[in-house]
Amino acid sequence: MAVKERVGTVVSDKMEKTVVVAVESRFPHPIYQKTVSRTTRYKAHDEDNSCRVGDRVRITETRPMSRHKRWAIAEVLSHSPKADKSAESAAPAPEAAAKEVSE
Repeated sequence: MAVKERVGTVVSDKMEKTVVVAVESRFPHPIYQKTVSRTTRYKAHDEDNSCRVGDRVRITETRPMSRHKRWAIAEVLSHSPKADKSAESAAPAPEAAAKEVSE
């Protein structure tokens, strides 16, 4: 049996060791042939809490880990630039912290 894989975007990381990944599927409408997009949200296991909102990730199907969690993060394809900036602003620069202590 082949392992199912999906590529999507992390839309929530508020749970412990779990992220919500939105996967968008595009297909032509059966009658009108217009491209229709449908979004499905999967809860995926993130063992080391490395994913942030906006990250592009690949998820693979796994054994049931909880009532709704049936997927696991296989790899992070790209990190969100927004998440990188917020991580830098949350931690003050070491020089600035040293100046505050010395004064």
